[in-house]
Amino acid sequence: MAHFADYHFTDALQTALTKINFTKPTPVQERVIPLVNAGHDVIAQAQTGSGKTHAYLLPLFNKLTATTEVQLVITAPSRELAYQIRTAARQLLETTSFQIGFYVGGTDKEQQIKHLHQQQPQVVIGTPGRILDLIKHHHLLVHTAHSFVVDEADMTLDMGFLHDVDQIASSLPEHLQTLVFSATIPEKLQPFLKKYLYQPKMVALEVPHLIAPTITNWALFTKGRDRKAVLYDFLTLGQPYLALIFANTRRSVEEIYHYLTEQGLKVACLHGGLSARQRRRTMREIEQLDYQFVVASDLAARGIDLPGVSHVINAEIPHDDDFFIHRVGRTGRNQMTGIAVTLYGPDEENQIAHLEHLGIKFTPKEIKNHGLQDYHPHDRRLQRQAKNQALDPKLKGLVKKQQQKKKPGYRKKIKQAIKGEQQRQRKLEQRAQRQQQKKKNRMKNSSF
Repeated sequence: MAHFADYHFTDALQTALTKINFTKPTPVQERVIPLVNAGHDVIAQAQTGSGKTHAYLLPLFNKLTATTEVQLVITAPSRELAYQIRTAARQLLETTSFQIGFYVGGTDKEQQIKHLHQQQPQVVIGTPGRILDLIKHHHLLVHTAHSFVVDEADMTLDMGFLHDVDQIASSLPEHLQTLVFSATIPEKLQPFLKKYLYQPKMVALEVPHLIAPTITNWALFTKGRDRKAVLYDFLTLGQPYLALIFANTRRSVEEIYHYLTEQGLKVACLHGGLSARQRRRTMREIEQLDYQFVVASDLAARGIDLPGVSHVINAEIPHDDDFFIHRVGRTGRNQMTGIAVTLYGPDEENQIAHLEHLGIKFTPKEIKNHGLQDYHPHDRRLQRQAKNQALDPKLKGLVKKQQQKKKPGYRKKIKQAIKGEQQRQRKLEQRAQRQQQKKKNRMKNSSF
């Protein structure tokens, strides 16, 4: 096991590491830091919470020089993640004279331009849109940079910012050390990687558990009740330290937020429709523990590292499996215990089964007699499986289509088709029975 002292960082960085009680690198840091020190381009596939931010900040900060020029550019797809990177950067550079330029949407661009005309920062951190805007208008001069980091590349792609990152990369010097960090490496990311990285070293950390062993994972059956009411019942059964509640859309986030607020709970709301000022204020209030419950969308919450999240609750099952892992990973961090709860209705048991097939183990629960109790859903599943197995293959296909999400009116047509097919089968059975009876009658008459 390596120690940070083995990397021969500057005295200022060693002092900063001691102050934040960092002595041993995490697995991603242990593998990435030597590669960055050797000058390689790197593609690192690592999950949120693995320590990847310090894996690139430490070795790149160790290369900073006293020149008053841009030396390092770091992009992040969300403001929250950019703020998180800046916080870590400030901690490491606290006793140095290096300047950090922080550029995200919703901040005072005119003031930033004024400062840039006075002095260029050595370190640039921000979101792609604002950084590219400052580069295009020749306020931010990045032609002197020697390092470029794309953090959360898959999220950058998902949010439609990869084109901006591409333009930023094209503005940087040809001979550049480029590091790309991502939880996943989707196929659509490959053209960018091939275009800008030279013989990159790949670091892919195996995740031994999809969900950390410190997390208790429950599947809470709603029994067809309104899930907002079930959610409220669960939240008021105990006293979570900080509960992070996820929904799939901005509309769902707003509905849950208003419902819980009307029930008398003090709830914070985070989604992409909030202004930068609102999000900053809400984040500050959450960190100050002004709220016990936070309702958020996936894109608004990704990149946020809230300490002390005791419960993560999936008010809705996400459509993307990666989102499920990211959500649940918000609790049970730093060897602390946490509880993850996924609400599901009678028509969502197949989605729970799908997650179980991926290796995610649930303990089934239900709210009964004003308490949380173990639930045994397997009999229901077996009954439904037996019913489906008894269906004609054509009916099976129609039932499967009915379960899929379709345009309005489609399900009605499928139901009518199923009903029509069932009627046709009954008629066929009745006809077969009549023919069989006629045959028996003929045989009976011929015997006389």
